[in-house]
Amino acid sequence: MKTRWKKLGLLYTHLGKNRHSKLISHTANPVPIQIEGNVYRIFFSGRDNKNRSSIGAVDIDIEKRQVLQEYIQPLFLHGLEDSFYPDGVSLGNCYEVDGVNYMLFMGWQNHKNSHWRGDIGRLIVKPDIMTLEIDSKTPLLGSNPIDPVSLSYPWVLKDNQEYKMWYGSTITWDAGNGEMLHTINYASSIDGHNWHRQGLALPYELGKAQAFSRPTVIGNETEGYAMWFSYRGGNGDKYKIGFAYSEDGYTWNLDLDSAGINVSDQGWDSEMIEYPFVFNHDGNIYMLYNGNGYGKTGFGLAICEECV
Repeated sequence: MKTRWKKLGLLYTHLGKNRHSKLISHTANPVPIQIEGNVYRIFFSGRDNKNRSSIGAVDIDIEKRQVLQEYIQPLFLHGLEDSFYPDGVSLGNCYEVDGVNYMLFMGWQNHKNSHWRGDIGRLIVKPDIMTLEIDSKTPLLGSNPIDPVSLSYPWVLKDNQEYKMWYGSTITWDAGNGEMLHTINYASSIDGHNWHRQGLALPYELGKAQAFSRPTVIGNETEGYAMWFSYRGGNGDKYKIGFAYSEDGYTWNLDLDSAGINVSDQGWDSEMIEYPFVFNHDGNIYMLYNGNGYGKTGFGLAICEECV
């Protein structure tokens, strides 16, 4: 099973612009919400001078690849010290339950004298698509015996009256090669609120693909599922985008060579590519993704020329 992407170039960067103090660097984890026609409001995680991430947004015409409106003020700020996201919010995707649109995120904690860690939270996207409110002061998914260390980057897809979630879970901070073992796990829900965690979904290979992040999934139970994700293999390896496929959404086949997209020879995404977001628009499949520096150089757009 092969996929092939054509890069359409850098879509947006904050570099060289006068930004709000909470969004002075990075435009990571882009999440598009369609406003009308070809126009999308793309949310992203920007950082302040202490590396704490908050949410910004920009309106872009996908077809013309033209920035229509930049929003200087952050739309949602990282939390206070007693919250589960005091050091940042990194975006997953959106899904709807009973007419309410939820935006998922990873909440960062970087407490003194301890390793950073994350939980999964949820924001409510108001109908104006400009107002974001925290859904609960407690995580949607926090640590438990299945996910005892840290959680990250959720992706939810509703299919056949069931909600399916793929998310990151840390097994250990060092698997023996200087890199964490951070897997993609699976959970399901009937109502979209209460989740049954089922453990490891995506196989891993130590030294090759052992640190995964931000899965993005398309498909259904009839035709099967396709997943793209960021991954590293340790020993100083930088993020690349990988690929996997599944018939049921729970058992996955890892096929790293079939991602169909890689770093460029030069420019903003020549060192690393990561944090993909795949979506359908007007009969085509597009991917938003970040490049060098974990989104420090901006996000780009690619179109799938050969897709599953």
